[in-house]
Amino acid sequence: MSDRKDFRLQDAAQCIGQDVTVRGWAYNVRSSGSIIFLQLRDGRGTIQAVVTKAAVEAGSWQAAQAVTIESSVVISGTIRADQRSAEGVELEASEVVVVQRAEEYPLGKKEHGTDFLLDHRHLWLRSKRQRAILLVRDTIVRAMRETMHRLDFILTDSPILTPTAAEGTTTLFTTDYFGEPAYLAQTGQLYLEATAAALGRVYDFGPTFRAEKSKTRRHLTEFWMLDAEAAFVEFDQNLEIQEQLVLGILHFVLAERREELKVLERDPKPLESIAAPFPRVRYTEAVAKLQADGATITDGDDLGGDEETLLSQQSGQPQFITHYPANIKAFYMKPDPADSRFVLNADLLAPEGYGEIIGGSQRIDDLKLLQQRLRQHHLPEADYQWYLDLRRFGSFPHSGFGIGLERLVTWICRLDHVRESVPFPRLLNRLRP
Repeated sequence: MSDRKDFRLQDAAQCIGQDVTVRGWAYNVRSSGSIIFLQLRDGRGTIQAVVTKAAVEAGSWQAAQAVTIESSVVISGTIRADQRSAEGVELEASEVVVVQRAEEYPLGKKEHGTDFLLDHRHLWLRSKRQRAILLVRDTIVRAMRETMHRLDFILTDSPILTPTAAEGTTTLFTTDYFGEPAYLAQTGQLYLEATAAALGRVYDFGPTFRAEKSKTRRHLTEFWMLDAEAAFVEFDQNLEIQEQLVLGILHFVLAERREELKVLERDPKPLESIAAPFPRVRYTEAVAKLQADGATITDGDDLGGDEETLLSQQSGQPQFITHYPANIKAFYMKPDPADSRFVLNADLLAPEGYGEIIGGSQRIDDLKLLQQRLRQHHLPEADYQWYLDLRRFGSFPHSGFGIGLERLVTWICRLDHVRESVPFPRLLNRLRP
């Protein structure tokens, strides 16, 4: 058997005429008398292996006959050109070894219900569609990191266990930390404001948690977030940075994942048409538009999923909804100098009805005002002394934002529900597998 352990099926088209060894799984099996056709995948590509009884030893033929769907196999042979196949090549097998003969596979070609698929998520991930989503997700993560590096941001880390809330305590998961309460982080923002004073422009990227009892198609209780903070960056420049990040992500995906988008039946044209600057709509204008369209929202209400859907269907471009009322937003957001009833914040809504993917604002840099806002939000000032120190020792204008990975994946892949955007979704009613 060949010793080419580094061979990957994604390179098969460049290996015509070469003897190789494929290590992977059989995702389909069919036979025609003295010929067995094994559809193989190795995690990076696919190929059809043709096992001919007359061309292999008896042991290999018996092994090929024993292969079931999702059996793990090692097959050696020669790569041949075959224009009839989707890959343009096939594997002419010379030796077949079954590593493990799979039991009857529970996921067939028939339609399965959502609960059944989620119960078998550990197996559902092997399907062509789910693999395509995970490959797009990988590219988005790499694009986020590389674009942030290009924008002069430095990766740092924020704690997952925190003693205080950034956006209110009602959506926090609480745990015992050696006798005192601690919380799973909603965001790394407060800590990034501290590291921004050391490094200028910073970001973190990791899991965050929201104990929202929500069953909408956009909500997970555990999700991945990139949070960013930038020293001496004010409101308008903060929005420009977000535009560049989104455009950078789309550039990577369109350059590298065309085949995966095709598998997902995702038309790339709407993504190709996106360009900066993104439209900016003030909250009051957005509410007026919604009311004109028959929505029941009133001035002063926060935008919910239904309202975001309506707004994001009205433009082929992502759009910023800016200047929300101060009394419905987080304590750290800086009031608009022109009208303190509103804050210098923005939510970026993805088009095609996908809603919010980024939330950000300019932060309060005045100590007394921040203390006042803590009191208004009924948050104990003593717990935020370290955060207030950032305003006592060299306070500076700064802005930041958070961008949700799963919502990005959902929009870019044009998924119906966020649960498919992450390998193992954590939902209100689902902790397993």
